[in-house]
Amino acid sequence: MKRENKSVIIWLLSGCFLLFLMVVVGGITRLTNSGLSMTDWHLVTDTFPPMSEAKWNEAFEQYKKFPEYQKINIHNDFQLSDYKMIYFWEWFHRFIGRIIGLVFFIPFVYFLIKKKLDSSTIKKCIVLLAMGGFQGFLGWFMVRSGLIDNPDVSHFRLSLHLTFAFVTFAYTLWVALDLIYPERNRITINITLRNIARIALVFLLIQIIYGGFVAGLNAGLIHNHWPLMSDGEFIHDSVFIEQPTLIKNLIEGKSGVQFVHRTFAYVVVAIILFLYFKSTQFALNKTQSTGIKILVVFVFLQFILGVFTLLYHVPIALGLIHQIMAFFLLSAMTYTLHRLSK
Repeated sequence: MKRENKSVIIWLLSGCFLLFLMVVVGGITRLTNSGLSMTDWHLVTDTFPPMSEAKWNEAFEQYKKFPEYQKINIHNDFQLSDYKMIYFWEWFHRFIGRIIGLVFFIPFVYFLIKKKLDSSTIKKCIVLLAMGGFQGFLGWFMVRSGLIDNPDVSHFRLSLHLTFAFVTFAYTLWVALDLIYPERNRITINITLRNIARIALVFLLIQIIYGGFVAGLNAGLIHNHWPLMSDGEFIHDSVFIEQPTLIKNLIEGKSGVQFVHRTFAYVVVAIILFLYFKSTQFALNKTQSTGIKILVVFVFLQFILGVFTLLYHVPIALGLIHQIMAFFLLSAMTYTLHRLSK
């Protein structure tokens, strides 16, 4: 790591931490059914929550006009105190998003003025800023889907919002790693291992996408058995009958989506284990070897967490830890691929 890059690296890693925090709060927001509590979006006026009882009542009355209250919470003796609770998590999620925007943009301008960024890093940072802006759009795009007729957000939009947050985090980490390890050593690049790691990353992203589908459809609340689904079946009959076609069952049916997610977990574990055993055939440097070993540990931890989250009907704590572990797993995957590529 070059000394002149230290402040830029700290800035990028701070962004990684804030993105991690935002996804964690987003997970709490989803698990507590808080995501539809704020029914509009204003860049400035929503920065802070209502500051008076009158403003709280005004926000609550606005919330009552939308499907979540009219079709669900109106039957649950839902009071202003309950509304304040769900409002907090959605507000906090958006507030962190605003902080991330400031943390990325202001130091970026400063580093530009001080000429601390080379042309390659400038281009990467512009991409990061664009990704951050698009992520904000995806968040509102997701929320809008739950404010029309159905009192729940589209699982497609939720998964897109979640997955893009993971991708933004991974790319931010990659840019930081480029500065932490500025030297390129083509001699230590193993094309075979690099390609396996690339495939593993794609498989992991597919699993994250389906994790978003499971969350959006509440598909973790059915077939709470392992290793088989309900009735002791590997593929339960409901996988094929909830939607009119097989494809729709696998992307829109609760049973079908859960079947793909729980089964694809074995594929992710297998490809990472294959990477590990294949790596033992080559001489690796310390960072490459460490990355692969951490990856193996994390994928087994994530697999175990997934099983227990399912068996215990997705309690908030386990569901959140499962999502956090997915972040750690993607971090390890990004680090390992970077060290195998440069």
